[in-house]
Amino acid sequence: MKLSDNAIKVLERRYFAKDVDGNLLEDAEGMFRRVARSIAAADLAFDENADVKALEDAFYERMVNLEFMPNSPTLMNAGRPMGQLSACFVLPVGDSMEEIFDAVKNAALIHKSGGGTGFSFSRLRAEGSSVRTTGGVASGPVSFMKVFNTATEAVKQGGTRRGANMGILRVDHPDIMQFITCKKNPEEITNFNISVGLTEAFMHAVEGGEDYELKDPSTGKVVGTLNAKTVFDLIVDMAWTNGEPGIIFLDRLNADNPVPQLGEVESTNPCGEQPLLPYESCNLGSINLNAVMVERGGKYTLDFDKLGEVVDDAVHFLDNVIQVNNYPLPAIEEMTKKTRKIGLGIMGFAELLYKLKIPYDSEQAIETAEIVMKFIDDRSKEASRALAAKRGVFPAYEGSALEGGPAIRNATTTTIAPTGTISIICGASSGIEPLFALAFVRNVMDNDALPEVNPYFEEVAKREGFYSPELMRAVAAHGSVRGVPGVPEEYQRIFATAHDVSPEYHIRMQAAFQKYVDNAVSKTVNFGREATREDVREVYMLAFSLGCKGVTIYRDGSRDSQVLNIGTGSKKPAQAEAEAAPAVPSKIIPRPRPDVTQGYTEKVKMGCGNLYITVNYDDHGICEVFTNLGRAGGCPSQSEATSRLVSTALRSGMDVPTLVEQLKGIRCHSTMRQQGLKVLSCPDAIGRTLEKVYKMIQAGTATPVNTVAETAPTAPVMGPRKPEVDSPCPECGAAMEHEGGCVICRACGYSKCG
Repeated sequence: MKLSDNAIKVLERRYFAKDVDGNLLEDAEGMFRRVARSIAAADLAFDENADVKALEDAFYERMVNLEFMPNSPTLMNAGRPMGQLSACFVLPVGDSMEEIFDAVKNAALIHKSGGGTGFSFSRLRAEGSSVRTTGGVASGPVSFMKVFNTATEAVKQGGTRRGANMGILRVDHPDIMQFITCKKNPEEITNFNISVGLTEAFMHAVEGGEDYELKDPSTGKVVGTLNAKTVFDLIVDMAWTNGEPGIIFLDRLNADNPVPQLGEVESTNPCGEQPLLPYESCNLGSINLNAVMVERGGKYTLDFDKLGEVVDDAVHFLDNVIQVNNYPLPAIEEMTKKTRKIGLGIMGFAELLYKLKIPYDSEQAIETAEIVMKFIDDRSKEASRALAAKRGVFPAYEGSALEGGPAIRNATTTTIAPTGTISIICGASSGIEPLFALAFVRNVMDNDALPEVNPYFEEVAKREGFYSPELMRAVAAHGSVRGVPGVPEEYQRIFATAHDVSPEYHIRMQAAFQKYVDNAVSKTVNFGREATREDVREVYMLAFSLGCKGVTIYRDGSRDSQVLNIGTGSKKPAQAEAEAAPAVPSKIIPRPRPDVTQGYTEKVKMGCGNLYITVNYDDHGICEVFTNLGRAGGCPSQSEATSRLVSTALRSGMDVPTLVEQLKGIRCHSTMRQQGLKVLSCPDAIGRTLEKVYKMIQAGTATPVNTVAETAPTAPVMGPRKPEVDSPCPECGAAMEHEGGCVICRACGYSKCG
């Protein structure tokens, strides 16, 4: 097995089967064997003499060698009672109370099973429209989105995956301006990614600065007009402010809809890469390109023969998933089996470029992307045709856009997904994204702060003679190798990271892959904090001109927590303060979380498992505490609540010894039943670690916050500064990365959309 320690931790926490007490029932080999056996058994539905054991072994080898990995629900649920294997679904939302709440109920069932949901709210009548049955007025799409959001909050997907939604509204809906700004308050609609469904006509109106028509969803009649440039500028402004809404080019999704006779594409899955008809689901999987690289004569090449074999097995695997899947609704099973859509994508593209010595932001990288994806797309079609010869075409083939061509088993075969936690399992970069960072520093209690370095970069640095711990710390501090003295110029170019790549090259890379992908491409366009609204606008227009199907952007630091400012208009500060003064003592508002912290993590043995406690501090003192209870034992919600409240108190200025006094000594029966343990409970352990770090700071033995920066070379460091971190992972405190409108922690596998 080639699994990293981090991959094993993620698998133990989120994927392996457990008993009712949270004890593990399998290891990695057991999980892969369970999945392979379950998926291979589908062959018996087509051939009672099929050699399913040989196929099981083939599927097992692809996964255990990290060459191919299906989407997370397949890993979690195949061969287990739930049996729901699909990653994403689209549900219709009709314009009646019954249809709306049917969609809420169906979404809850899907979230419970581990899937994500996409919705178009474009059929709902506008806010203020009359409701004939009651004589009242409609509350509008945004109001009902909040209902869906609340329902999602209540469902935790069996403790393995959080609910994730995509909400789309057509740009010609009368409530479009309200929709664009519906996430202006970051505390609202937190379980949704949102995208505006743009039409070709609207985009041409933007280019010409013209007005466009708004239409009543139920009648199609024109009910007003807006200036296209004004609407587009608001989309840009909100995306610049907090990364949302994204944009989806609806006409392009429908131009590539292989089964228009079944309906119109209204929405996508939560990360935007999978357009689906109402009640459709899709089964995704990704090939790890890094695992099919071979070294010959000191040079790496992509083994296309092996890649082709992996594609063949992956298409077979994903078509089998459709057969054995336990669908959450009969309507979903019916529609999914009509089209038999699969979505084969990739991960590890960044490592492929590193090994081929090709900078991500280069013409050669764009050409490489097209060559690799065209090969995968063509080979996946060949594999699907081979299956059709044995199993027949997808049932909706007659009347489809593919009728008249070669018989094919699956209406679509390729999709570029963000890959998220499955890329952590494979130890690969996510999807087609550049690597987020080459090195970072993780502190562990009683140990030196040692940099964790990308294995291949470390290998090259040692081979070429420029490796040193000090240099790796400098790379971690800078967030990039570009501009770091001591790293040869050649390798500064080759080892590009996300913030080295210009937004233009992010979009050009997305467009290059889109040429040879049936569905769509999940990609985040990274902007530096200093980027302007005009920069965002130019990227959106470039995506439109290059044939992309949608865009998600993220400007560094744009989701920082901010103290809510009460508007005082033009009043003088003293007057505003006097008018705003409450009758009760003034409330304390915690200071914002600092952009840069230093800290320590301590492992504490508890009666219900190992508790990992991280205490972080900045120049003003201790500012936050995070806890992570290994293997999901005990009561993680209570320890998380304790750490959140402690963090809030710390940033509100509360004295550390006072907090320690309140926490130490709290007892828990689970821990007290164990002999020889040094702590009494989770709060007691948190208090003891907090006290230890506080004493280290007071004694001057803790690492100063700016230590990493001080280890950097004294020569000026040029190039982009280190990307800022908006919010640390709520489960382990590590930095989180943005992917397709979602965030992912590559340390523990936590992810959240919205």
